[in-house]
Amino acid sequence: MTRIGFYSGSFDPVTLGHTDVIRRAASLVDELVIGIGINPGKAPMFTDAERVAMLEAEVASIAQASGTRISVVTFAGLAVAAARAHDATVIVRGLRDGTDFDYEMQMAGMNGEMAPEVQTVFVAASPNVRHIAANLVRAIASMGGDASAFVSPSVLARMKAKSKKHS
Repeated sequence: MTRIGFYSGSFDPVTLGHTDVIRRAASLVDELVIGIGINPGKAPMFTDAERVAMLEAEVASIAQASGTRISVVTFAGLAVAAARAHDATVIVRGLRDGTDFDYEMQMAGMNGEMAPEVQTVFVAASPNVRHIAANLVRAIASMGGDASAFVSPSVLARMKAKSKKHS
C-alpha cells in the first residue's frame, strides 16, 4: 500500500520553513502531494504558475535524496477535500509554536469529522527555521529588507526579480 501525504499552504514564497517540513514529511510517506491553496480573495506576490514552478524547483533535490515521489498541485476549497481527491491518507501540518498547535488541533479535529480516513500528522519545525513565516518574508522583501536568511538563493532571486518588475 502506497502511503500518500498531502501538505498544503499558500507557499508565497516558499520558505526554508516550508522545505524543512517537506524534507521531513518525505521520510514519512511514499508519495507527497504539495497543494498550493488558491484563494481568489488574496493578492499573492507570485502567480499560481510561479508558485508551482518555484516549489517544483525547491523540492526536486528533496525527492531525489528521499526517494519519495513529490508532486505539486493547486487547489481551491478545502484542503481535506483536495487531500481526498489525491488519495492521501495523511495530511501533513507543520508546527512552529503553541499558537500553530492550537489552530492546527482544531483544524485536525474538523478534518477528522469530514474525512475520518485521513489522519493529520504534525511535524515540528526545526529550531533554526521555527521563526520563519511567509507573510513576514513578503513584508521584509516589500520594504527592501534582506530576506536571504529565510528563503533559498533561487527563491530570493525570484523575489528580487518580482520586486524589480513592480518598481
